[in-house]
Amino acid sequence: MLVMTHNYVKPDRPRDYRCAVSGSAVATVLAVGAGLAGSIQVALMSRLGERIGVLGALAFSTALTAAIALVILLVARGSLGAFGRAVHQPWWMLLGGVMGLIIVFTITYAGPRIGVAATVGILIAGQLAMGAAIDRWGLFGSEQIALHWPRLLGIGLLAAGAALSLRR
Repeated sequence: MLVMTHNYVKPDRPRDYRCAVSGSAVATVLAVGAGLAGSIQVALMSRLGERIGVLGALAFSTALTAAIALVILLVARGSLGAFGRAVHQPWWMLLGGVMGLIIVFTITYAGPRIGVAATVGILIAGQLAMGAAIDRWGLFGSEQIALHWPRLLGIGLLAAGAALSLRR
């Protein structure tokens, strides 16, 4: 009779079978998703603004976003403590919400008038130009990142594309 035995050695620590994904890879995927969502947002807000008015669409969108964000905060953290701590930060840090309001107002107004592609192109060109300035001078506490010719060329090409997208 043949008896087989297996010598199983238990590892010191449990094996981790999760796929290692870098934080920058996740950030890149999220940024692409946000870019896609932004274009869809322009189309949706344009239509809503045409039906109920730009200011009505802005108010409704902002209220809905705030409600969803509060629910997510409550579910994820179990409290609204972070909301309370936010009001004690420097005033200029709180302007991010105002910038969002300006963006949503603008896309709701501009989308039906110049088209989704032109609105998105101009928005992205403006974001890239301001992002480069923020990186270059380290504004708002950001790390300073040099502005080399490839970035300048990219900004210029995107601005030219945005201008061309205005033509119907």
